Amino acid sequence: MSEFTVRRAEPGDAQALVTLARIVGTEPEGWLITRSSWRSVADERRYLKALRRHVGAAVYVAETERGEIAGRLSVSRDPHPASRHVADLGIMVSPGHRRQGIGWALLEQAVRWARETDVSKLELHVFPHNEPAIALYEKFGYVREGYRRGHYRRDDELIDAVLMAYETR
Repeated sequence: MSEFTVRRAEPGDAQALVTLARIVGTEPEGWLITRSSWRSVADERRYLKALRRHVGAAVYVAETERGEIAGRLSVSRDPHPASRHVADLGIMVSPGHRRQGIGWALLEQAVRWARETDVSKLELHVFPHNEPAIALYEKFGYVREGYRRGHYRRDDELIDAVLMAYETR
């Protein structure tokens, strides 16, 4: 088990984040909506730069003591005035670093970010077949709020999603 730190992502992390997304996206279990495509390194860098000026969203990374990016957390506040207290999150952890506390640490960072930005509810979607992630989220305190049939399109296939939420207060 390696040591890691969670920190805000920087534009210089773009290549590592794109690589992480491609690795996770091509796993045969189909953990991500995309199977292989992700934004380009240049687009990822621009996105991370733009987040510096946007308090309603953030990206964090879990970095190993060797400087490897082992996980990613994305959080984004809902822009609608009636639901500005809600933020959506996404997490990915590289296959070689799972079950080492990285997912948990990223979930804790999401709660810290939410409290700092006056967000009282975090939401996420997870595929029903991703039982390890569902178990982690439920252990952390997330509850299932809904089941969305055919919510995502991956290639020519419609994929269901479980909607889960966590109250930060």
